[in-house]
Amino acid sequence: MKAEEIDFYSLGFEFIETEAMFVSDYKEGKWDEGRIVPFGPFEISPGACVLNYGQGVFEGMKALKTKFGEIVLFRPEENAKRLNESASRLLMPSFDTEGFINAVKKVVKANENYVPPYDSGGALYIRPILIGTGPILGVAPATEYKMIIFTIPVGPYFPEGFKAIDLEISKKYTRAAPGGTGSSKTCCNYAGTMKPAKETKAKGFAQIIYLDAANMEYIDEVGTANFFAVINGKLSTPMLKGTILPGITRNSVLELASKNLNMEVEERDISYKELFTESCTEAFCTGTAAVITPIGTITLENNKKTFNNCEPGDITKKLYDLLTGIQRLEIEDPYGWIEKV
Repeated sequence: MKAEEIDFYSLGFEFIETEAMFVSDYKEGKWDEGRIVPFGPFEISPGACVLNYGQGVFEGMKALKTKFGEIVLFRPEENAKRLNESASRLLMPSFDTEGFINAVKKVVKANENYVPPYDSGGALYIRPILIGTGPILGVAPATEYKMIIFTIPVGPYFPEGFKAIDLEISKKYTRAAPGGTGSSKTCCNYAGTMKPAKETKAKGFAQIIYLDAANMEYIDEVGTANFFAVINGKLSTPMLKGTILPGITRNSVLELASKNLNMEVEERDISYKELFTESCTEAFCTGTAAVITPIGTITLENNKKTFNNCEPGDITKKLYDLLTGIQRLEIEDPYGWIEKV
């Protein structure tokens, strides 16, 4: 779709093709320089490792337009690091951090007309993918790989925007198990979440809260987002134990709460039972797509907890304003998180 045909003020979180993408190939033990090419399909062997054994990882980023018309990225170095950590878990080659950031900037510039206006609240979503393209028969890593970076103009991930969503705790499905790939952003981690998400949405919920696979007791993640709750006045989030994705927004929120709001923060096991007590006063989820999304209700079978009459809580609002203010350069960035394209 041509940029001039897009209503940037009515965007959802759906795929819209843009003009260009970045492609780099790994052969004979090294990456080539990469190139910007027109967005479109590419050939791949039916024997490709990604098709047969799921050897693929990806990232999620956003380019935002500030009120001064600048285009900025939020902590792109952290995305590069996490991509390489995920790749390492699947025995895939790493990609140079500086080269990654430069490639992202080139793709954004090539699709500059698709960056939504500042006052639209939208963003240019950036999707880097790293896949094993070399054909393989036995279960083993490929010898050839491809890095692709493409972009999509998007609005809010949750159609409600910055409004409280309703979640259901699942005691039927789990997202990841100890010793698995839960802390890596692998393609195969997400296929298994589609059915649970469809079932819970059919019941009127926005997403599922997954519990830990070992005990079905402790909060793991909210669909594809990290979970936070204000419990006894502290900002609490599940600890990173190998089953939870180390979210970049998650890390940023912990820092903002501690340094800007002077809150005590804790990373620990959070029993789902704590959410139904009076000591739990707010809850929200975070992610590149979700940003900070308030939670209005949490339901488990016949038990239901409502937070703040289904309105965003004070802590949630303050963190949202801080984070989005820094991301769009509306307020000072004391942490050096923002990089201009």
